[in-house]
Amino acid sequence: MQLLEQAVELYESAPDRYPGLKSGYRPWCVVVRWPSSSLPGKKGYERIRDRAHAMSAEGQGHAPYVIGHLLGYLDAERTDPSGPAVLANRTGQYLHLMGHSFGGRFLCEAVQRAAEQPPVLGWSTPFDPGRPFTVDSMLIFQMAAPRDAFLRHFDGLFPTATRPGAPLRGPIALTHSRWDRATGFWHLRAEKTPGIGHSGAGAAPVPQFSTRLLPTGTDYPQQVLDHRLVNVDADWLYRGSRTCLHPSGAHSDFLHPESAHLLLTLAERSR
Repeated sequence: MQLLEQAVELYESAPDRYPGLKSGYRPWCVVVRWPSSSLPGKKGYERIRDRAHAMSAEGQGHAPYVIGHLLGYLDAERTDPSGPAVLANRTGQYLHLMGHSFGGRFLCEAVQRAAEQPPVLGWSTPFDPGRPFTVDSMLIFQMAAPRDAFLRHFDGLFPTATRPGAPLRGPIALTHSRWDRATGFWHLRAEKTPGIGHSGAGAAPVPQFSTRLLPTGTDYPQQVLDHRLVNVDADWLYRGSRTCLHPSGAHSDFLHPESAHLLLTLAERSR
């Protein structure tokens, strides 16, 4: 909620910076929370990892199905899902997903099972006319998953010659910071490989584009975000506490106006 409040404040302070939101930015939020606290250290990391796996693993957990049905419900409650391709009017509604850490796994699993959502005109990615409803964008902060997770676990998000892929119209934007010890040091100890939140996405079924998290006064060029996977380097900002060393480092240090700027930009480009 704090990040959404920052986004609203940022939009109200400089509405001309986000012309696609000229009709207003009034987010309505559904928050999914789960018990993710643990003692610091490798055992604490493994406890949360195993809990997330139990909640979302194929054939084992039900979280993706619940969230997928929730996305379908949200679509059913949209003002006019049979209207124009872009509902750029007073009551237009869009679906943007945002997650942090293991929550990013839930979102990826859910979108692979999600109900269909409406298309947008802002992204160049082709869409299947047989699936008119899409998620407009997905932003995941410091994702706790192996760098090749989109190849090994979430390849169903992307279309192939034999299947259309998940109903995701806009980009998946993934922040990362080398100061994130949870997905760096602890992920490396437990998984023998660094995580996406530390080093960005690696091998994937689709090409990735890499860019930097930008200051609030700098616009993101369209060609920077208009990709299926976008790695966003936040080294310069997500650095954790300057006064004490936290075991997770900068893993949760994403509540900044610059993060809200990225969120707003993804929303604005979807219009």
